[in-house]
Amino acid sequence: MAHSAVPSTTDAPVLVAPISLKTLAPWAVFTGVLMLVLLYFIGVEQGATALFEGETVHEWLHDGRHLLGFPCH
Repeated sequence: MAHSAVPSTTDAPVLVAPISLKTLAPWAVFTGVLMLVLLYFIGVEQGATALFEGETVHEWLHDGRHLLGFPCH
């Protein structure tokens, strides 16, 4: 009998191994740091706290600021 690509109802369920916290932790830290950097650039990067001179970063993120509710002028 040929093996079909469509599973039948009598096939055994697929078991998924859980992901350990030790494996997940570096990705969670990376994601958290990335989110904080994005939050800084979208919400704070202008004026007295600016890391970069000029208005370039502000202008690139201007519409995103308004979309997320950050006042910028």
